[in-house]
Amino acid sequence: MLKNITFSLALFFLFKAKCNAQDSLNVIKLTLSDVVLLAIEQSPSIKYHQNRNVNNHWRWKNFQANFRPQLGISGDLPDYRVSNEPITQPDGSLEFRQISQLRTTADLSLTQIIPQTGTTIYGASSLYRVQDYNKNSTEWSGSPFYIGFVQPLFAYNWWKWSRMTEPLIYEEAQKRYVESVERVSLSSAQRFFSYLRVQTNYNLAANNLKNSEDNLRIAEVKRKLGKISENDFSRIKLSVLNAKKSLTNSSIALKNADFELKSYIGMDQNTNIQLVVPLEMSLFYIDPELALVQTLANRKEGPEFERRLIEADRDLTKAKRNTGLSTTLRGSYGTSKNALSLSEVYEETEKQQMLRLTLKVPILDWGKAASAVKLAESRRELVLYDVEREKLNFEREVVVEVEQFNLLKDQLETAKEADKVAENGYLIALKKFQNGEISITDLNISLSEREKAKRDYIASIEDYWESYHYLRILTLYDFELNDKIVYINPTLSPN
Repeated sequence: MLKNITFSLALFFLFKAKCNAQDSLNVIKLTLSDVVLLAIEQSPSIKYHQNRNVNNHWRWKNFQANFRPQLGISGDLPDYRVSNEPITQPDGSLEFRQISQLRTTADLSLTQIIPQTGTTIYGASSLYRVQDYNKNSTEWSGSPFYIGFVQPLFAYNWWKWSRMTEPLIYEEAQKRYVESVERVSLSSAQRFFSYLRVQTNYNLAANNLKNSEDNLRIAEVKRKLGKISENDFSRIKLSVLNAKKSLTNSSIALKNADFELKSYIGMDQNTNIQLVVPLEMSLFYIDPELALVQTLANRKEGPEFERRLIEADRDLTKAKRNTGLSTTLRGSYGTSKNALSLSEVYEETEKQQMLRLTLKVPILDWGKAASAVKLAESRRELVLYDVEREKLNFEREVVVEVEQFNLLKDQLETAKEADKVAENGYLIALKKFQNGEISITDLNISLSEREKAKRDYIASIEDYWESYHYLRILTLYDFELNDKIVYINPTLSPN
């Protein structure tokens, strides 16, 4: 699983070495792998996905902490009061008297959730001190130790359901992060080929201008010798002007593409780069069954579909439990003591126990409970339908994309051969034109065929690589290394 990480690091260090070696030439040649790696390492887009992954990581850690024992201490240190307060007399009457007291309380508690039943159990110890300035006395009261529980009955158990959904949410987040990195790779590949198309047009325009100027010099000699018509000479001169115009337009487009690519991959705008056409590629066949198996195993849609089905059942259960009888059972047992000194609080303590059942029964709700349950049932059926439909569409998308990718191999080989033929045809036509064997019209036709074949070849290479990267997104599987794609968020510590 770590092959992808090792491979990426190797490419990154190789790229750094390449940059150092080419600094003296002031031009850095970038391959498609270089651009993709730079985008993964330092693009602004990747920072967003890393931070989002960190957010999901700490959400998971926070959720896990809910199921561990919680130890805490609370109290009032101090609570000083000087006021007139109603005091209940032995005969039940009230008398207002001035009090001047310093009260201090402290409670130490340990709580634990039992998620299977939604029970809260706890153990605690408390101490209460009252210093009365009017009586010039100090009293102590405390519960050295007591335990208790709170048990909802016939109620919706959030803890139980959250233990079923939260692990799936976390799994989704991890797979979404890998998918996000692959989408950055695809986006960088698209910008690479966008730049490459413009770079190809610029190179063609520069080459056409050079050839057109050579043709014009030859035409000027022929004109002096009277071996060329004024019409043909004007056409040749016009071809030079058109070539200059094309080169200017290509230069502007190249600057725009250069800025966009460097901005996306986080490269200094002052760096001079030149893209290398990715001609070295291993054309291979992808088994649709393998792609589908890896998709279901690796993509976030797997746990997402499962989570949505669980949430539909959860919401139905919640609607049923929250609209009927609601009861809560509470109980506690321990010791307590009132004393004049702190040490006496913990001597010869007395029992302290409590058991209480709280009920809430709806009598008349005008069909509110029944409609809430029916609504939850309807939503559950809709979720079942949506999940099944989306799953079929998703699987079909994978199969179709694999079939299209496998067809691109023949298209790429055909475009490559057409490019060679058109290039040779243009060189032959250029030589014939310079020898006076064909007209400028025939040369322009050959030039158009050459440019179209070159652009078609670049477009075929682009289609191949974009389809390949999109398949990696759909499956999160590296078909070259035959391994699952894994990325570790560098902003998260190993612990």
